[in-house]
Parts: sequence; C-alpha cells; structure tokens
Amino acid sequence: ERGRMASTGTQIFAFVLALLGILGATVATLLPNWKVSADVGSNIITAISQMQGLWMDCTWYSTGMFSCTLKYSVLALPAYLQTARTTMVLSCVLAALGLCLASLGLKCTRWGGGRRAKRHAAMAAGTCFLASGFLCLVPASWYTNEVIVSFLDANVPESNKFEPGGAVYVAFVSSGFLFVGGSIFCLSCSGKRHGPQDLILLPPDKLLLQQQQQLLQQQQQQDQLQH
Repeated sequence: ERGRMASTGTQIFAFVLALLGILGATVATLLPNWKVSADVGSNIITAISQMQGLWMDCTWYSTGMFSCTLKYSVLALPAYLQTARTTMVLSCVLAALGLCLASLGLKCTRWGGGRRAKRHAAMAAGTCFLASGFLCLVPASWYTNEVIVSFLDANVPESNKFEPGGAVYVAFVSSGFLFVGGSIFCLSCSGKRHGPQDLILLPPDKLLLQQQQQLLQQQQQQDQLQH
C-alpha cells in the first residue's frame, strides 16, 4: 500500500512538471523576445530597443512607446525560424495530448479503465511528453546558435547584433520539465507488476448465472458425499 501511494505521488509530481512544461512552451511560442538587440558599441546609448519573436517583431522606444509588426510572409523567413514555428506548435500539441492521456493513466483517478489500461495510457503520455520536450529543445538550440553566430560575425554591423532573449530560456526550461515528467511516467510503468491482476467485471445476468452454477456444483458435491 505504501508503495502504491508513493507511485501515485510520483505520477502526480510528473503530471505537475508536464503541466508546467506545456504552459512554458506555449508562452515561449507566443513571446516576441526570442532575440533582443545587444547592448554593444553605439547600441548602449540608443533610444530604441528591438526584439524579435517567432510571429512578430517589436520595437520599444525610450519615450515609453511600444510597437509590433506581424511577420506575414512565411516564405521570406529563414529556415531556422520556419522550423522553430513548426516544432514549437507541434510540441504544444503533443504536450496537450500527453496531458489528456496522463489524466487517464493516473492511479488516483477513477476513469481510464483498469490497471492495464492505465499503464498503457501512462506510457503513451510519457512518450508524448518526451517527444514534446525534444521538439521544444530543437528550435531553442538552433535559434540560439543562429543568434550567437550572427553576433560573432564581424561583417554584421553593431546595430543589427542581437542576443538570445527570455523566450529562449523559457523554452529550454520547459523542455527540461517535459523531459523529466515524461521520463517519470515511462519509468513508473516499466517495472514488474506484483500486485493483483485486473478485475473482470461481468454483466449482472452473467454474474447471476455464474453464482447459480457454483451453487449447483456445491449441491452435487454434497449429494455425492452423503451417498
């Protein structure tokens, strides 16, 4: 019983981590600060601060004004940005699917079927979380690499130099949450099962027939003993 409670607590902990992961991945996908203008050279005293995201570019002025423009043209975007858009959206979708499966696979819930069905649901949820974490990690790593390479390029003017923004760090942390949550869900289902097997629920008519057959067999055995 204690082992079952510990396993249930571990699953709940993994579920919370995965929930934080999908929230972070969604926020990172929507944030406009995947890269921000670097404070180098003449940019230190500039009155304009720029930031760019997956879907829009924003400019902040020292007067307090803030303006953003959407990136309407998809074909004009670089490959790493198109990939980041696609993989981040897929990551959020997979994580959402994983949460639905995890709610069925949690041992503390009454829905989701028997123990075997719950194990399968938990394993599928863990797989979705792991895949979601990978899809979140890839664009964050690629995007960061592109920003750093451009920053170190001597041919790029200082006014066009950027550094990784807060959204990238949110994506990295979210992928970590998804990896840990998915791993816990998978490991909770990979061990040997020594507990009782799943109960087979029979319809009332079949259950009554089974009880009558058992009573008939008992009476026949008693009659044989008496004779």
